Amino acid sequence: MLYNGNKITLSNKLPLLDFLSNNKYDISKIAIELNNQIVPKAQYTNIVLNDSDKIEIVSFVGGG
Repeated sequence: MLYNGNKITLSNKLPLLDFLSNNKYDISKIAIELNNQIVPKAQYTNIVLNDSDKIEIVSFVGGG
């Protein structure tokens, strides 16, 4: 799987929400593109990642 431009290997299919939790993402502060499609937050629980996927995760950071 390509994850933010880096190749990683998934040992098996992994639910997107588990992947985010394992990588300590705060889902209220991110946007996800999976295989060139924006993923609505409501679908995070329904998506299962596999090794052929391409995922980009962008974190929102406040500042001034």
